Parts: sequence; structure tokens; C-alpha cells
Amino acid sequence: MRRKRRLPPAPLPQRDGIDPVRVALPADGAWPTVRAYLVERLPVGPGVVDAMVRDGRFVGADGKPVTPDTPYLPGASVWFHRDLPAEAPVPFALDVVHHDEHIVVVDKPHFLATMPRGSHVTQTALARLRTELGIPTLGAAHRLDRLTAGLLLFTVRSEERGAYQTLFRDRRVHKEYEAVAPYDPAVPLPRTVRSHIVKERGIIAAYEVADAEPNSESLIELVEHRAGLGRYRLTPHTGRTHQLRVHMNALGLPILGDPVYPVVAGPVPPGDFRRPLQLLARVLEFTDPVTGAAHRFTSGRTLEAWEAYDIWARQ
Repeated sequence: MRRKRRLPPAPLPQRDGIDPVRVALPADGAWPTVRAYLVERLPVGPGVVDAMVRDGRFVGADGKPVTPDTPYLPGASVWFHRDLPAEAPVPFALDVVHHDEHIVVVDKPHFLATMPRGSHVTQTALARLRTELGIPTLGAAHRLDRLTAGLLLFTVRSEERGAYQTLFRDRRVHKEYEAVAPYDPAVPLPRTVRSHIVKERGIIAAYEVADAEPNSESLIELVEHRAGLGRYRLTPHTGRTHQLRVHMNALGLPILGDPVYPVVAGPVPPGDFRRPLQLLARVLEFTDPVTGAAHRFTSGRTLEAWEAYDIWARQ
């Protein structure tokens, strides 16, 4: 078994909780200078690279700025901070539920992504926590959709992250979700839903493939109902993208506030935090792979459409 190559440490500190970008110089390269390589390979114009070089934004492993004449060294690395997109602040608290020397468990609000991706970079749980807690090594052990609220597990030490990620990969974490959706007495519950879900890259909605071998499983239970709405407990036994949202929609019970199922809605303007998806990661339970401690965490959040539907619907 080949050991994973250890990456060199970054000579630049994080900025707003975001790591600098590392550019590896190919070992078989023959460029005369680092600048020449960057001009050829970075997806920006040569004027942009030259301006960044003039401003000292590229640095080598020793932390010294790359100059226009810095010779190309095969196998070396350079680092820089990319320009971050303008983001509308997510105006909701990220509550810390548990914090020890190994893990941090937080209660994430709706609309906050777990990790930097696409247009969501600093306004993510990971970036905000690194800044707020002062832990640059913090990493996510799993993810929640940006629109889903609830419990998230982060690791403090990078060398221990794999042990916690393996818990989720091997399905040794008990997770329970809560959702608000229409109530239909014709849908018999509780029931276990199994299907083959496909999520294609670049396509917003996942879909089910009929008659294919199931790769997803969810237990759907009705907790209570009133005024045409139900409060549901959802227990996923697998972790497919959008699994619970797909399974609830397949039952004819789409989760309130879902902009994808059953119909993909148009984009909303930045800063529009109305009618959050009524899905909450309520319970996270596992045996700590490092300490052996038994953990059970419960979200303190509530779903607004159940507590005050009129207020949620008027937003």
C-alpha cells in the first residue's frame, strides 16, 4: 500500500479562515521562470499574473515573494491567496454545542454552507469557525446541505480527521432529522423507503432510477400532524446527496421550502433568507473513535413552519 505523500506546509497564514492556494510545479517542467509557468497555466491573463507578482502575492516555501526572474524549480511549490467573491453575510448564529481537544460540534443555521465551494467561501461554517474559535486546523468530518440546518461535526486535529470521517463512511453514526411537510393520511407511515438515487455533477436535482438496485434507504415516521401539515422524523441509513428530500418528494410529501423538489425554482438574489427549507439535522450519535466516549448531541433549533406557519409563509 502506497503511503499518501505529505504536502509541504503553507508559508502563508489563512485569510478569513481560508487556506492559501498551493500551485505545484511539475517535476518534468522546463519553464525558465516561475512567472512563465504561472502565465501559461493559471486561468487568468498574463497581466493579472504580472500584477500579482509585482505585488508579492506569490511566495515560495520559504515565504519569500516570487519575482519576475525567480527560476523554475521542478517539483517545488508556490502559494497565493485568491481574490474572494463578494458574499452576503448569513445573519444567523453558528452555535457551538460541544468543544473538546478533538472535536467541535455545532448547530448550523439554514443558508450557511458547510465548506467553501463555488460562490460560498467565507460565509461557510468551516471558515467562520476557524476564525471565531482561532483553530486553523479545523476540518469538517461530514457535510450538510447549505439549506439544511442542524448538527455538524468538525475535527480539531488534521491527523485525526480520517478517523471521524470513517465513522460516516462506514455508517457508524446514528443521525435523525426532522422535517415539516404536507400531511396525507393516504400515505402509510412509518415506512422504509429504498431507491437508486443518481446525482449528476452540474445538475441541481438528483433523481431516482426505477428498477435499479437501491443505493439509498430512509426510515420515514410521522411524529404529529395538524392543519394539513406533518412533523416527520427521518432516519437515513445511507448518505446520498439530497436523499431525504428525494424520498419525501417521492412519497408526495415534499419538504416545505424546498427550492428543488418537486420543481427546481429560479435563483434567488443574494441575501434572500426567506422561507428556509424545513429540514433539520436533529440528532447526531456515535462512539468517539479517538477517546472511546459515547456521544449523543441534539439540536436546539426548531422549524419555523411548525412553530409559526403563518409567519414562515408570509416571509
